[in-house]
Amino acid sequence: MEQYQVSARKYRPKGFEQVVGQEHITTTLENAIGDNHLAQALLFCGPRGVGKTTCARIVAKMVNGFDQEKNQNSLNIYELDAASNNSVDDIRNLVDQVRFPPQHGKYKVYIIDEVHMLSNSAFNAFLKTLEEPPSYAIFILATTEKHKIIPTILSRCQIFDFNRIQIIDIAKHLKKIADAEGIEAEDEALRLIAQKADGALRDALSLFDLIVTFSAGNKITYQETISNLHILDHDYYFKITSTLLQEDLSNSLLIFDEIIKKGFDGHLFLVGLAEHMRNLLVCQHESTIKLLEVSNQVKESYLRQSKEASSSFLLTALNIINKFDQSYKSSKNQRLHVELALMKIAHINAAITLAQADFEKKKVS
Repeated sequence: MEQYQVSARKYRPKGFEQVVGQEHITTTLENAIGDNHLAQALLFCGPRGVGKTTCARIVAKMVNGFDQEKNQNSLNIYELDAASNNSVDDIRNLVDQVRFPPQHGKYKVYIIDEVHMLSNSAFNAFLKTLEEPPSYAIFILATTEKHKIIPTILSRCQIFDFNRIQIIDIAKHLKKIADAEGIEAEDEALRLIAQKADGALRDALSLFDLIVTFSAGNKITYQETISNLHILDHDYYFKITSTLLQEDLSNSLLIFDEIIKKGFDGHLFLVGLAEHMRNLLVCQHESTIKLLEVSNQVKESYLRQSKEASSSFLLTALNIINKFDQSYKSSKNQRLHVELALMKIAHINAAITLAQADFEKKKVS
């Protein structure tokens, strides 16, 4: 039986053209290598799963002129995990290795992952080598927490800030992989996976593998995806917002009860409702509709419901939800806490009408 390989490894980019969502980084690095202007100390910063280590490996192969498809890097690329090798002795061993030139190829490339985990003493032991490395040595440091790196190290590196990858870019990449694997996938399902990954492509690929394993017949559907990832469907938010707009408190509480019975957390519901209200507010202005990161079908539903709600209602609802969100964890009766928020939101329109009536009375008098 052929050994299974996860998508994150199987489809790891072998060249800059395959890196997703980091064009500002890949273009700069490619130009620097082509013009022979690459610094000898680089710092790659950014969230997890966005391509820092992958780009470091591509740089190592490009500067040595190696074939991207072949593993010719064993004697020229040294990878150190600073999370488990963070002492002064570990850095001294690395500095000792740097003294010897490469046996083949032009450069020895040292990739130090999670570099912020190095101790202060280790950082200080590394300073001189990082400032004046041999002509054949290139250091690429990678970190998710740049603020933990001491300023003297930062000043010696050329810094590259990696972005969180956009939902649309992750969804497109997942679609390519699905096509390559012969998997039929609904666009809304892939978009949901991309949204859940929160800008990390590696997380998205792990979720994609999970859904493929869960689904039957090499087909990924929206319903199976929300079931497996335990995500609350958009329809619930549209239904409960409709009842709140109509001041139908009874049905609002019944819908929330149905959500609770399906095993969803009240806090998760509050966060989702806040996002729903924000999306409705965004839809009320043509210039901000582009901020909506949903499929065209769901966007139409948002546009329809946004016409039924006033800006005053949405802003007040967001303010209420935000306050209840902050105090949720300290509440003794968390279900009642959410229900109270729904009660307040259901009476927003009545409060607005009453306030307008009072204003008119004062105006007349």
